[in-house]
Amino acid sequence: MASTLRSTVGIAAFAALALATAPSLAQKVYGPGVTDTEIKLGNTNPYSGPASSYGTIGKTLKAFWAMVNAEGGINGRKINFVTMDDGYSPPKTKEQVRKLVESEKVLAIFQSLGTPTNSAVHTYVNRKKVPHLFVATGATKWGDPKNFPWTMGWQPNYQTEGRIYARYLLANKPDARIGVLYQNDDAGKDYLKGMRDGLGDKADSMVVAVETYETTDPTVDSQVVNLKHAGANVFYLAGIPKFSAQAIRKKADIGWDALTLLTSVNASVSATLKPAGLAASQGIISTVYLKDPTDESWKDDPEYKEWLAFMDTYYPEGDKAEPFNVYGYAAGLTMKHVLENCGDNLSRENLMKQVANIRGFHAKMLLPGILINTSPTDFFPIETMQMQRFEGERWIRFGDPISSESS
Repeated sequence: MASTLRSTVGIAAFAALALATAPSLAQKVYGPGVTDTEIKLGNTNPYSGPASSYGTIGKTLKAFWAMVNAEGGINGRKINFVTMDDGYSPPKTKEQVRKLVESEKVLAIFQSLGTPTNSAVHTYVNRKKVPHLFVATGATKWGDPKNFPWTMGWQPNYQTEGRIYARYLLANKPDARIGVLYQNDDAGKDYLKGMRDGLGDKADSMVVAVETYETTDPTVDSQVVNLKHAGANVFYLAGIPKFSAQAIRKKADIGWDALTLLTSVNASVSATLKPAGLAASQGIISTVYLKDPTDESWKDDPEYKEWLAFMDTYYPEGDKAEPFNVYGYAAGLTMKHVLENCGDNLSRENLMKQVANIRGFHAKMLLPGILINTSPTDFFPIETMQMQRFEGERWIRFGDPISSESS
Protein backbone atom coordinates (compact mmCIF):
# COMPACT_ATOMS: atom_id res chain seq x y z
CA MET A 1 0.00 0.00 0.00
CA ALA A 2 2.80 2.41 0.95
CA SER A 3 4.62 1.59 -2.26
CA THR A 4 1.48 2.27 -4.28
CA LEU A 5 1.02 5.60 -2.48
CA ARG A 6 4.64 6.59 -3.16
CA SER A 7 4.20 5.69 -6.82
CA THR A 8 1.02 7.70 -7.09
CA VAL A 9 2.64 10.72 -5.43
CA GLY A 10 5.67 10.41 -7.71
CA ILE A 11 3.55 10.31 -10.82
CA ALA A 12 1.53 13.30 -9.65
CA ALA A 13 4.70 15.25 -8.92
CA PHE A 14 6.14 14.44 -12.34
CA ALA A 15 2.89 15.51 -14.00
CA ALA A 16 2.90 18.76 -12.08
CA LEU A 17 6.50 19.40 -13.09
CA ALA A 18 5.67 18.68 -16.73
CA LEU A 19 2.74 21.09 -16.62
CA ALA A 20 4.92 23.73 -15.03
CA THR A 21 7.69 23.44 -17.59
CA ALA A 22 5.62 22.94 -20.77
CA PRO A 23 4.63 26.62 -21.14
CA SER A 24 8.26 27.72 -20.85
CA LEU A 25 9.33 25.23 -23.51
CA ALA A 26 6.68 26.56 -25.89
CA GLN A 27 7.08 30.18 -24.91
CA LYS A 28 6.98 32.68 -27.77
CA VAL A 29 9.94 35.01 -28.14
CA TYR A 30 9.28 38.33 -29.84
CA GLY A 31 11.49 41.15 -30.98
CA PRO A 32 10.34 44.70 -31.77
CA GLY A 33 7.49 44.87 -34.25
CA VAL A 34 6.17 41.38 -33.49
CA THR A 35 2.91 40.34 -31.81
CA ASP A 36 0.71 37.26 -31.93
CA THR A 37 -0.90 38.70 -35.05
CA GLU A 38 1.75 40.87 -36.76
CA ILE A 39 5.34 41.10 -38.01
CA LYS A 40 6.43 44.62 -38.93
CA LEU A 41 9.13 45.05 -41.60
CA GLY A 42 10.66 48.33 -42.75
CA ASN A 43 11.86 49.34 -46.20
CA THR A 44 13.14 52.35 -48.14
CA ASN A 45 12.86 52.69 -51.91
CA PRO A 46 13.43 55.48 -54.45
CA TYR A 47 9.86 56.19 -55.42
CA SER A 48 11.15 59.56 -56.60
CA GLY A 49 14.51 60.94 -57.71
CA PRO A 50 17.15 59.77 -60.22
CA ALA A 51 16.68 56.06 -59.49
CA SER A 52 12.88 56.07 -59.40
CA SER A 53 12.71 53.31 -62.04
CA TYR A 54 13.71 50.95 -59.20
CA GLY A 55 10.66 52.06 -57.18
CA THR A 56 8.60 49.30 -58.76
CA ILE A 57 10.58 46.82 -56.64
CA GLY A 58 9.09 48.34 -53.50
CA LYS A 59 5.62 48.25 -55.06
CA THR A 60 6.11 44.59 -55.95
CA LEU A 61 7.12 43.81 -52.38
CA LYS A 62 4.08 45.61 -51.00
CA ALA A 63 1.91 43.54 -53.34
CA PHE A 64 3.78 40.36 -52.39
CA TRP A 65 3.11 40.82 -48.67
CA ALA A 66 -0.54 41.60 -49.47
CA MET A 67 -0.70 38.18 -51.18
CA VAL A 68 0.99 36.48 -48.21
CA ASN A 69 -1.49 38.13 -45.83
CA ALA A 70 -4.46 37.11 -47.96
CA GLU A 71 -3.21 33.52 -47.78
CA GLY A 72 -3.11 33.59 -43.98
CA GLY A 73 0.20 35.29 -43.26
CA ILE A 74 3.25 33.58 -41.80
CA ASN A 75 2.54 31.16 -38.96
CA GLY A 76 -0.71 33.04 -38.40
CA ARG A 77 0.86 36.50 -38.38
CA LYS A 78 0.20 39.20 -40.99
CA ILE A 79 3.09 41.20 -42.41
CA ASN A 80 2.93 44.95 -41.84
CA PHE A 81 5.27 46.24 -44.58
CA VAL A 82 6.18 49.87 -43.95
CA THR A 83 7.92 51.27 -47.03
CA MET A 84 9.17 54.86 -47.29
CA ASP A 85 10.47 56.99 -50.15
CA ASP A 86 14.09 58.09 -49.78
CA GLY A 87 14.51 59.55 -53.28
CA TYR A 88 17.86 57.71 -53.59
CA SER A 89 19.27 60.37 -51.27
CA PRO A 90 21.53 59.09 -48.46
CA PRO A 91 20.56 61.85 -45.98
CA LYS A 92 16.89 61.05 -46.57
CA THR A 93 17.61 57.33 -46.12
CA LYS A 94 19.16 58.07 -42.73
CA GLU A 95 16.03 59.98 -41.71
CA GLN A 96 13.63 57.31 -42.92
CA VAL A 97 15.51 54.34 -41.46
CA ARG A 98 15.75 56.09 -38.12
CA LYS A 99 11.96 56.52 -38.18
CA LEU A 100 11.48 52.87 -39.07
CA VAL A 101 13.73 51.69 -36.23
CA GLU A 102 12.92 54.16 -33.48
CA SER A 103 9.31 55.20 -34.19
CA GLU A 104 7.81 52.33 -36.18
CA LYS A 105 9.92 49.84 -34.19
CA VAL A 106 10.21 47.35 -37.05
CA LEU A 107 11.65 43.89 -36.54
CA ALA A 108 14.00 44.33 -39.49
CA ILE A 109 14.88 46.50 -42.46
CA PHE A 110 14.20 44.42 -45.58
CA GLN A 111 15.22 45.02 -49.21
CA SER A 112 16.09 48.70 -48.89
CA LEU A 113 17.47 49.75 -52.25
CA GLY A 114 20.73 51.33 -53.32
CA THR A 115 24.42 51.18 -52.50
CA PRO A 116 24.93 54.82 -51.41
CA THR A 117 21.67 54.82 -49.48
CA ASN A 118 22.31 51.58 -47.58
CA SER A 119 25.89 52.69 -46.95
CA ALA A 120 24.50 55.72 -45.13
CA VAL A 121 22.79 53.50 -42.53
CA HIS A 122 25.17 50.52 -42.52
CA THR A 123 26.91 51.41 -39.25
CA TYR A 124 23.71 52.65 -37.58
CA VAL A 125 21.67 49.47 -38.04
CA ASN A 126 24.58 47.28 -36.96
CA ARG A 127 25.16 49.38 -33.86
CA LYS A 128 21.44 49.09 -33.07
CA LYS A 129 21.55 45.33 -33.85
CA VAL A 130 18.70 45.63 -36.33
CA PRO A 131 18.60 42.96 -39.07
CA HIS A 132 19.40 44.74 -42.35
CA LEU A 133 18.40 42.02 -44.73
CA PHE A 134 18.66 41.14 -48.39
CA VAL A 135 19.53 44.74 -49.25
CA ALA A 136 18.74 45.55 -52.88
CA THR A 137 22.31 46.19 -53.98
CA GLY A 138 25.14 43.85 -54.93
CA ALA A 139 28.00 45.74 -53.33
CA THR A 140 30.52 43.32 -51.85
CA LYS A 141 30.48 45.15 -48.52
CA TRP A 142 27.12 43.56 -47.60
CA GLY A 143 28.82 40.18 -47.15
CA ASP A 144 31.04 41.01 -44.16
CA PRO A 145 29.64 39.07 -41.18
CA LYS A 146 32.78 39.64 -39.10
CA ASN A 147 32.44 43.43 -39.06
CA PHE A 148 28.76 43.90 -39.93
CA PRO A 149 26.93 40.83 -38.60
CA TRP A 150 23.44 42.34 -38.97
CA THR A 151 23.65 43.12 -42.73
CA MET A 152 23.25 40.71 -45.65
CA GLY A 153 22.78 41.20 -49.39
CA TRP A 154 20.72 39.01 -51.69
CA GLN A 155 21.68 39.31 -55.35
CA PRO A 156 25.07 38.27 -56.83
CA ASN A 157 27.75 40.72 -55.77
CA TYR A 158 29.17 43.19 -58.24
CA GLN A 159 32.76 41.98 -58.05
CA THR A 160 31.66 38.47 -59.06
CA GLU A 161 29.76 39.93 -62.00
CA GLY A 162 32.78 41.97 -63.04
CA ARG A 163 34.96 38.84 -63.03
CA ILE A 164 32.41 37.07 -65.25
CA TYR A 165 32.67 39.85 -67.85
CA ALA A 166 36.46 39.70 -67.68
CA ARG A 167 36.39 35.96 -68.25
CA TYR A 168 34.14 36.46 -71.28
CA LEU A 169 36.48 39.06 -72.81
CA LEU A 170 39.61 36.99 -72.27
CA ALA A 171 37.97 34.06 -74.06
CA ASN A 172 36.15 35.93 -76.83
CA LYS A 173 37.81 39.31 -77.34
CA PRO A 174 41.45 39.08 -76.23
CA ASP A 175 42.26 42.32 -78.10
CA ALA A 176 39.76 44.25 -75.96
CA ARG A 177 40.56 47.86 -75.13
CA ILE A 178 38.10 48.58 -72.36
CA GLY A 179 36.55 51.93 -71.57
CA VAL A 180 34.73 52.01 -68.23
CA LEU A 181 31.93 54.29 -67.07
CA TYR A 182 30.71 53.78 -63.51
CA GLN A 183 28.69 55.54 -60.85
CA ASN A 184 31.12 57.05 -58.36
CA ASP A 185 30.17 54.98 -55.32
CA ASP A 186 30.96 51.60 -53.77
CA ALA A 187 28.85 49.78 -56.37
CA GLY A 188 30.72 51.26 -59.30
CA LYS A 189 34.08 50.67 -57.66
CA ASP A 190 33.13 47.04 -57.02
CA TYR A 191 32.30 46.54 -60.69
CA LEU A 192 35.65 47.98 -61.75
CA LYS A 193 37.57 45.94 -59.19
CA GLY A 194 35.84 42.73 -60.31
CA MET A 195 36.77 43.43 -63.92
CA ARG A 196 40.39 44.21 -63.10
CA ASP A 197 40.71 41.20 -60.81
CA GLY A 198 39.29 38.98 -63.52
CA LEU A 199 41.73 40.33 -66.11
CA GLY A 200 44.64 39.70 -63.77
CA ASP A 201 48.02 40.86 -65.04
CA LYS A 202 46.40 42.04 -68.30
CA ALA A 203 44.24 44.62 -66.55
CA ASP A 204 46.61 47.58 -66.98
CA SER A 205 46.99 47.02 -70.71
CA MET A 206 43.33 46.17 -71.43
CA VAL A 207 41.59 48.90 -69.39
CA VAL A 208 42.48 51.99 -71.43
CA ALA A 209 40.19 54.62 -69.87
CA VAL A 210 37.93 55.09 -66.86
CA GLU A 211 35.22 57.72 -66.41
CA THR A 212 32.80 58.27 -63.52
CA TYR A 213 29.61 60.22 -62.91
CA GLU A 214 27.64 61.50 -59.93
CA THR A 215 23.88 60.98 -59.56
CA THR A 216 23.52 64.77 -59.57
CA ASP A 217 25.09 65.09 -63.05
CA PRO A 218 22.65 66.12 -65.79
CA THR A 219 24.15 63.79 -68.43
CA VAL A 220 27.09 61.47 -69.09
CA ASP A 221 27.57 62.58 -72.70
CA SER A 222 31.06 63.98 -72.21
CA GLN A 223 32.26 60.83 -70.45
CA VAL A 224 31.08 58.65 -73.35
CA VAL A 225 32.85 60.89 -75.86
CA ASN A 226 36.06 60.69 -73.82
CA LEU A 227 35.97 56.90 -73.79
CA LYS A 228 35.54 56.75 -77.56
CA HIS A 229 38.46 59.14 -78.06
CA ALA A 230 40.60 56.93 -75.80
CA GLY A 231 40.35 54.22 -78.45
CA ALA A 232 38.21 51.78 -76.47
CA ASN A 233 36.51 49.00 -78.43
CA VAL A 234 34.63 47.67 -75.38
CA PHE A 235 32.29 49.83 -73.31
CA TYR A 236 31.86 48.55 -69.75
CA LEU A 237 28.82 50.38 -68.36
CA ALA A 238 28.03 50.24 -64.64
CA GLY A 239 25.36 52.78 -63.74
CA ILE A 240 21.70 53.11 -62.84
CA PRO A 241 19.09 52.95 -65.62
CA LYS A 242 18.73 56.70 -66.16
CA PHE A 243 22.42 57.23 -66.90
CA SER A 244 22.90 53.89 -68.64
CA ALA A 245 20.15 54.82 -71.10
CA GLN A 246 21.84 58.17 -71.75
CA ALA A 247 25.20 56.48 -72.32
CA ILE A 248 23.87 53.86 -74.75
CA ARG A 249 22.04 56.53 -76.72
CA LYS A 250 25.08 58.83 -76.84
CA LYS A 251 27.30 55.94 -77.95
CA ALA A 252 24.99 55.40 -80.94
CA ASP A 253 24.76 59.12 -81.70
CA ILE A 254 28.55 59.49 -82.02
CA GLY A 255 28.93 56.29 -84.03
CA TRP A 256 31.10 54.53 -81.49
CA ASP A 257 31.35 50.93 -82.64
CA ALA A 258 32.22 49.17 -79.39
CA LEU A 259 30.93 46.06 -77.69
CA THR A 260 28.81 47.13 -74.70
CA LEU A 261 28.85 45.20 -71.43
CA LEU A 262 25.87 46.34 -69.36
CA THR A 263 25.68 45.40 -65.68
CA SER A 264 22.72 43.29 -64.64
CA VAL A 265 21.11 45.92 -62.41
CA ASN A 266 20.59 48.05 -65.53
CA ALA A 267 19.45 45.32 -67.92
CA SER A 268 15.79 46.32 -67.84
CA VAL A 269 14.27 46.61 -71.30
CA SER A 270 11.65 49.12 -70.15
CA ALA A 271 13.82 51.22 -67.82
CA THR A 272 17.09 51.26 -69.80
CA LEU A 273 16.99 49.83 -73.31
CA LYS A 274 13.74 51.32 -74.58
CA PRO A 275 14.67 54.84 -73.38
CA ALA A 276 18.08 54.36 -75.01
CA GLY A 277 16.46 53.08 -78.21
CA LEU A 278 16.19 49.41 -79.12
CA ALA A 279 18.20 49.96 -82.30
CA ALA A 280 21.05 51.38 -80.21
CA SER A 281 20.81 48.44 -77.79
CA GLN A 282 21.38 45.56 -80.21
CA GLY A 283 24.20 43.21 -79.28
CA ILE A 284 24.61 44.47 -75.71
CA ILE A 285 25.87 41.75 -73.36
CA SER A 286 24.83 41.38 -69.73
CA THR A 287 24.28 38.71 -67.08
CA VAL A 288 21.15 37.31 -65.48
CA TYR A 289 20.09 35.07 -62.60
CA LEU A 290 16.31 35.53 -62.79
CA LYS A 291 13.80 34.32 -65.36
CA ASP A 292 13.17 37.07 -67.90
CA PRO A 293 9.40 37.66 -68.13
CA THR A 294 9.75 38.57 -71.84
CA ASP A 295 11.46 35.27 -72.70
CA GLU A 296 8.98 33.10 -74.60
CA SER A 297 10.71 29.94 -73.38
CA TRP A 298 9.07 30.46 -69.95
CA LYS A 299 5.48 30.84 -71.18
CA ASP A 300 4.51 27.34 -70.02
CA ASP A 301 6.74 27.36 -66.93
CA PRO A 302 4.75 26.81 -63.69
CA GLU A 303 6.81 29.40 -61.78
CA TYR A 304 6.24 32.01 -64.48
CA LYS A 305 2.51 31.27 -64.50
CA GLU A 306 2.40 31.64 -60.72
CA TRP A 307 4.24 34.97 -60.90
CA LEU A 308 1.90 36.16 -63.65
CA ALA A 309 -1.14 35.27 -61.54
CA PHE A 310 0.39 37.19 -58.63
CA MET A 311 0.90 40.25 -60.84
CA ASP A 312 -2.63 40.03 -62.26
CA THR A 313 -4.19 39.83 -58.81
CA TYR A 314 -2.01 41.96 -56.56
CA TYR A 315 -0.09 44.34 -58.85
CA PRO A 316 -2.21 44.64 -62.02
CA GLU A 317 -0.81 48.08 -62.84
CA GLY A 318 2.74 46.71 -62.77
CA ASP A 319 4.68 46.06 -65.97
CA LYS A 320 4.71 42.32 -66.68
CA ALA A 321 7.75 42.77 -68.93
CA GLU A 322 9.79 44.37 -66.14
CA PRO A 323 12.46 42.15 -64.54
CA PHE A 324 12.52 44.37 -61.44
CA ASN A 325 9.05 42.98 -60.65
CA VAL A 326 10.45 39.46 -60.88
CA TYR A 327 13.32 40.50 -58.60
CA GLY A 328 11.00 41.83 -55.86
CA TYR A 329 8.87 38.67 -55.97
CA ALA A 330 11.87 36.31 -55.62
CA ALA A 331 13.39 38.40 -52.82
CA GLY A 332 10.02 38.36 -51.03
CA LEU A 333 9.87 34.57 -51.27
CA THR A 334 13.31 34.36 -49.68
CA MET A 335 12.29 36.53 -46.73
CA LYS A 336 9.06 34.55 -46.34
CA HIS A 337 11.10 31.33 -46.18
CA VAL A 338 13.30 32.74 -43.43
CA LEU A 339 10.39 34.07 -41.36
CA GLU A 340 8.62 30.70 -41.61
CA ASN A 341 11.75 29.01 -40.29
CA CYS A 342 11.77 31.34 -37.29
CA GLY A 343 8.56 29.77 -36.00
CA ASP A 344 7.49 31.50 -32.79
CA ASN A 345 11.01 32.70 -31.99
CA LEU A 346 10.86 36.04 -33.75
CA SER A 347 13.66 37.73 -31.91
CA ARG A 348 16.13 39.70 -33.99
CA GLU A 349 18.86 37.29 -32.93
CA ASN A 350 16.99 34.23 -34.15
CA LEU A 351 16.05 35.97 -37.38
CA MET A 352 19.76 36.48 -38.11
CA LYS A 353 20.47 32.86 -37.13
CA GLN A 354 17.93 31.63 -39.69
CA VAL A 355 19.17 34.06 -42.35
CA ALA A 356 22.69 32.73 -41.91
CA ASN A 357 21.62 29.10 -42.26
CA ILE A 358 19.76 28.88 -45.58
CA ARG A 359 20.46 25.60 -47.33
CA GLY A 360 19.64 24.92 -50.97
CA PHE A 361 16.57 27.17 -51.17
CA HIS A 362 15.22 27.86 -54.67
CA ALA A 363 13.17 31.05 -54.75
CA LYS A 364 10.67 30.79 -57.59
CA MET A 365 11.69 32.77 -60.70
CA LEU A 366 15.40 32.23 -60.13
CA LEU A 367 16.94 30.48 -63.13
CA PRO A 368 16.89 26.67 -62.94
CA GLY A 369 19.68 25.31 -60.79
CA ILE A 370 20.33 28.56 -58.95
CA LEU A 371 20.00 27.95 -55.22
CA ILE A 372 20.32 30.21 -52.21
CA ASN A 373 22.88 29.15 -49.62
CA THR A 374 24.26 31.02 -46.63
CA SER A 375 26.27 30.25 -43.52
CA PRO A 376 27.52 32.22 -40.52
CA THR A 377 30.67 32.98 -42.55
CA ASP A 378 29.05 33.31 -46.02
CA PHE A 379 26.65 36.24 -46.40
CA PHE A 380 26.40 35.98 -50.22
CA PRO A 381 23.09 34.17 -50.90
CA ILE A 382 23.26 34.00 -54.73
CA GLU A 383 26.58 33.37 -56.46
CA THR A 384 25.65 32.08 -59.92
CA MET A 385 24.78 33.97 -63.13
CA GLN A 386 24.40 33.34 -66.87
CA MET A 387 25.44 35.47 -69.84
CA GLN A 388 22.80 37.05 -72.11
CA ARG A 389 22.76 39.12 -75.32
CA PHE A 390 20.12 41.62 -76.43
CA GLU A 391 18.66 40.74 -79.82
CA GLY A 392 15.59 42.32 -81.40
CA GLU A 393 13.36 43.18 -78.47
CA ARG A 394 14.55 40.74 -75.82
CA TRP A 395 17.48 39.11 -74.08
CA ILE A 396 18.79 35.74 -75.27
CA ARG A 397 20.72 33.63 -72.75
CA PHE A 398 23.83 31.78 -73.87
CA GLY A 399 26.51 29.58 -72.35
CA ASP A 400 26.35 27.73 -69.06
CA PRO A 401 25.62 29.28 -65.65
CA ILE A 402 28.83 30.58 -64.07
CA SER A 403 29.39 30.51 -60.32
CA SER A 404 31.69 32.77 -58.36
CA GLU A 405 34.01 29.82 -57.83
CA SER A 406 34.37 29.22 -61.57
CA SER A 407 34.66 32.87 -62.50
